[in-house]
Amino acid sequence: MLCKGFEIELYTGTPQGEVVGLADQIVHHLPGFVWEPDRRNVEYTTPPRQRYERLLCDLVQPRQHLRQYLHRLGNYTLIPGSTLALGDSTVFLRSDPGNPYHSYIQEHYGTRVVTASVHINIGMDDPETLIRACRLVRVEAPLYLALSASSPWLDGRLTGWHSTRWHQFPHTPPHVPLFLNHRHFIQWTETQLQAGTMQNVRHLWTSVRPNGNRRPYDLNRLELRICDLVSDPVHLLAITALLEARLYQLLRNPNLDPLWNQPYPRLRAEELRVQSDINAQKAAQHSLDSVLTHWQTGQSVRARDWLGELLEQVTPLAKQYGFSCFLSPLRTILAEGNEAQRWLAQMARGESLATVLQNAIQAMQARETDLVTEICPPQAA
Repeated sequence: MLCKGFEIELYTGTPQGEVVGLADQIVHHLPGFVWEPDRRNVEYTTPPRQRYERLLCDLVQPRQHLRQYLHRLGNYTLIPGSTLALGDSTVFLRSDPGNPYHSYIQEHYGTRVVTASVHINIGMDDPETLIRACRLVRVEAPLYLALSASSPWLDGRLTGWHSTRWHQFPHTPPHVPLFLNHRHFIQWTETQLQAGTMQNVRHLWTSVRPNGNRRPYDLNRLELRICDLVSDPVHLLAITALLEARLYQLLRNPNLDPLWNQPYPRLRAEELRVQSDINAQKAAQHSLDSVLTHWQTGQSVRARDWLGELLEQVTPLAKQYGFSCFLSPLRTILAEGNEAQRWLAQMARGESLATVLQNAIQAMQARETDLVTEICPPQAA
């Protein structure tokens, strides 16, 4: 099995849903956490693992440690969702005022970057195989956004988008191609750095990117960056299992490479780039109910139906590798909706935004507590 790991961004605040910036204190006193440019959210990273059971502990244990520290600071908790639901997006609260890269981000993007998300990393050592995998995931990335959307609000109001985060986030550089090969990725990155459209090799904010210890030269993993924060770790593992199974399909079937045997690969790559970016914005607005253009057939298909077809395709392969059970929660998401859709349904029944958010805060904490009790070693909980 492939190694997998996560970068998780979280908001801190009160049980009433007010976001409170505590990252500067957390980072100095709690190992394993790093700050983002704005101190209202904080990030932790899980180590690469092959087994999903271990990944589950890696996801929930740091949150338990963080919750214990927040309790010592006061009546603080973790807040689900990927945008400042009850916050003030007109104000940027710097976590590290002396960081010049953070200064650049604040000046050029403002609070559009003050979001919480999850980045899914899957290890792939061969750079050419990795580039092919990035092409497939790029054209299907809107599906993962549709499953994970959890930001229908901002500053105390509904926005009309299921993923306000992805709608407003500054995708940088504005046009990132489907890379033809590893050399293309190297040359393109060097050009962006020379032109200043990227400040450094980390300044590539797109739905999926090749990653590694010395990018763009030494690469060892695919990083899917499009997903909103998924507060239920079991649901996050289900999304990851779909991604991993899809990569196994690609390894077995080269025809799944969107540029496989294309007579004009650069032209086809540009067509797919435009199409996938349009699909991503459609998924950001309507998530599972969005109507997307299928990259293989060119036909219109509802995201929910496309995902259902993929789930049926990958399940036999996931059974061979022994992780098909982790796909099961996807059926629940497809039937009941993602977090944004469930929250919007509650508001349609008459509940206020604040009440829905407060209930979600309680549900997130209860879910983590149950998981720690059920699956994590007592001495590490």
